[in-house]
Amino acid sequence: MKTHEYALYRGDTLLKIGTADELAAFQQVKRKTILFYATPAYRKRTSEKSLRTIRLEEEA
Repeated sequence: MKTHEYALYRGDTLLKIGTADELAAFQQVKRKTILFYATPAYRKRTSEKSLRTIRLEEEA
């Protein structure tokens, strides 16, 4: 199984880069919560200063 890396931000501040499981452990939340931070629905419900998860693209 291929794992993807994500960047976790609070506003413009980078908090950590890692897998969804690593970020979940860092924030002490479930893995699905980290993935939810990347959804459009979450962005609509929260302010710009809230947590955001961005999936990092692999280089070819």
